[in-house]
Amino acid sequence: MAKKIAAGIGLLGIVILAGYFISQRVSISWLDPQTTAQTATPDIKTLSLSEISKAGKKQIWICPMHPEIMQNHPGTCPICGMDLVQSKDSAAHNHDHGVHIDTASIQKLGVRLASIKKTSLSHEIRTYGNVIVDGDTLYNIHTTVDGWIKKLNINSVGQQIRKGQIIYEIYSPDLIAQQKEYLRFVVRRDQTLKTIGDISPLVENPYVMDLLQELSRERTKFLYKDIGIESVQQMEDSKQAIEVVKILAAQAGVVTQINAREGNFVTPSATLFTLADVSKVWVDITLYPDQAGRVQNGDAVILKTPDGQEIKTKLDFINPLAENNKISARVTLNNTNLRLRPGSFVDVTIHAQPHEALVLPRSSVIHTGQGDLVILSRGEGHFLPVNIETGIESGDWIEVVDGLLEGAEVAVNGQFLLDAASSLQDAAQRMQESHKHQ
Repeated sequence: MAKKIAAGIGLLGIVILAGYFISQRVSISWLDPQTTAQTATPDIKTLSLSEISKAGKKQIWICPMHPEIMQNHPGTCPICGMDLVQSKDSAAHNHDHGVHIDTASIQKLGVRLASIKKTSLSHEIRTYGNVIVDGDTLYNIHTTVDGWIKKLNINSVGQQIRKGQIIYEIYSPDLIAQQKEYLRFVVRRDQTLKTIGDISPLVENPYVMDLLQELSRERTKFLYKDIGIESVQQMEDSKQAIEVVKILAAQAGVVTQINAREGNFVTPSATLFTLADVSKVWVDITLYPDQAGRVQNGDAVILKTPDGQEIKTKLDFINPLAENNKISARVTLNNTNLRLRPGSFVDVTIHAQPHEALVLPRSSVIHTGQGDLVILSRGEGHFLPVNIETGIESGDWIEVVDGLLEGAEVAVNGQFLLDAASSLQDAAQRMQESHKHQ
C-alpha cells in the first residue's frame, strides 16, 4: 500500500510539472536515444546515433564521462582521454537525460545558442596585503664585550633611532681593561714624542711613525666597538678609563625588537635590539592556491592605501611554499615619505597575464550544489545537460577547464527550463523502472 501511495505522489508531481510546460505552450518530446544528434567538433569526428544507424552500424562507442562524444568505432575521448565504451543501446548510460524541443517552441522561448571558443582571457585577482618590514634592512645590535647595562635609551618598539645616537650605557670590566691598555699606548706616545722631538724632526723618525700608526689602530678598535670619538678623546685627555661607557647606534632605523633591559648582564652572542629601515617596505600579499597558479613575477599590481591613494607596482616574489593553504606573494615599495606603516593592510588588485583558454558566456552556466553544468545543443532541437569544470571569470566570459570542446554550442538563456525538463524525464524513467520491479 505504501509503495502505491508513493508512486501516486510521484506521478502527481510529474503531472503538475507537465502541466506547467503545457501552459507555456512549449512542445517538448523526450529524447529518444536512437534519434539524438551530436554537434561535430573540430578536434574529433563525433557522430549522432541517427548517422550511425543510417550508415548501417548498430554499435556505437560512447565516453562514460562525456556522453556527447559518440563514434562508430573505438577510440579515446578528446576531453578526458578515457577509452570509449562499446554499447548497442545508448539509453543504458545514465548521462543521456536530454530533451527535444521543436523549432516553433524554441522560437517562442527565445532560446539562443553560443559557441565555445578559444580566446585570450585576462583576469583580475582581488585580495589584500599586509605591509611588513623589508627583511633586507633588518639590523641586529650586539654588544662587543661582556657587561651590565646601566642605562637604556631604547624604551619601546617603533622608536626612531638616529645614527650616532646614544642607545645604552654599559659597565664592563673587560672594556675597562682595554681602555687601560690603550692609555698605556697614549702615555708611551707622549713620552716618545717629547724625548725624540728634542733631538730631530718627528716626520723624519720612522720609530715615531710606527708608534703613531699603532696608536691609530688601537683607537680604531674602540670606534668599532661603537664607542664614540668623544669618549676616546675624553680618555686621552683625562688619562683615565671610563667605567660606564656610552654606546652609539651604528645606523639609523626603527626599533622592531627589544631583548634587553636596564640591569641585564649581556654578552656578545645575544641580540640586544633589532632595527629596521622603514624607508623601504614589503607588502605581503595573500593568495589561495588556485589564484597563485594564475599569477607570475612581473604581473602588474595596484595597491590601495587606507587613505584611498593608489600605488602601481609589479609582483617581484611568489613563495613556492604554502602555509595554512595560503600562498604569499610580495612587492617591494619605496617608503621614504613613510606613507605605509608596517602592520597595516592594503587592498590589492593583481592584473594576471592573459592566457589562451576556452570560454563561454557567463549566463550559460548553471551553478548547482553538485557543480556547474550547461545545456549542450546536439542539433535539430536536441539538448543535453552536461557537467563542466569552470575556471576564472573575466567580464561576461567564464573559462571552461573540462567538459566541452571548442565549437560546441550551449544555450545562453532558457537553460533552467531545459534542465527542469531533463530532470523530469529522469524522474519518469525511474518511476517506470520502479513499477517494473513491483
